[in-house]
Amino acid sequence: MSLDKEKIIQTSWEMHDAIESAYLELSAAKGDEQWLDKQRILLADMAIHLLQTALKPDEIALDKLANNLHAILTITDQFLPDAKLKEATELLFKNS
Repeated sequence: MSLDKEKIIQTSWEMHDAIESAYLELSAAKGDEQWLDKQRILLADMAIHLLQTALKPDEIALDKLANNLHAILTITDQFLPDAKLKEATELLFKNS
C-alpha cells in the first residue's frame, strides 16, 4: 500500500481551515459553558498539525513534533486531569 503523503497533507489543510473557522466563531472564554467545546475544536486543530508534522516529506522535525505533542497534552489535560499530562510536557523539552 502506497501512502500519498502530499495528498493527505493537502486534504489536511482543507480540514485545518474548516476547524480554525469553527474555533474562531466560538467566542467562549475559560469558565463559559462552551469552553470545553472550544477546547475540543482546538485539540482537533492541534491533531491536524501533528498529522502534517508526521507526514511531511522531509525528515521529521523533532522540535515541531515536540511542540505538537506539548499542545495536545496541554489541551487534553483539561479532559483527563488525573493523568497529569501537563506535567508530562515538561519532559518534552528537558534535553532540548
